[in-house]
Amino acid sequence: MGKLIHIGFGNVVNTGKIIAIVSPDSAPVKRMVQKAKETGMAIDATQGRKTKAVLVMENSQIVLSALLPETISGRAQTEGGDTDET
Repeated sequence: MGKLIHIGFGNVVNTGKIIAIVSPDSAPVKRMVQKAKETGMAIDATQGRKTKAVLVMENSQIVLSALLPETISGRAQTEGGDTDET
């Protein structure tokens, strides 16, 4: 299991399952989020705030976060760097 990173408001995700962290501003990402909401594959971790990052997960789920993509990717790189040490 990969490291868990904080994505805002007490929510965490497994770094080993993240495929991409993208901004929700482009039309293709908006369509992807809308389709995921319709099929029940979207997890809203924004606590009612504006979505600033969309995490695309391995299992075709989408996680919405109120943190900036740069913040989340920085946390994933910082904490993900220690995964190979045993």
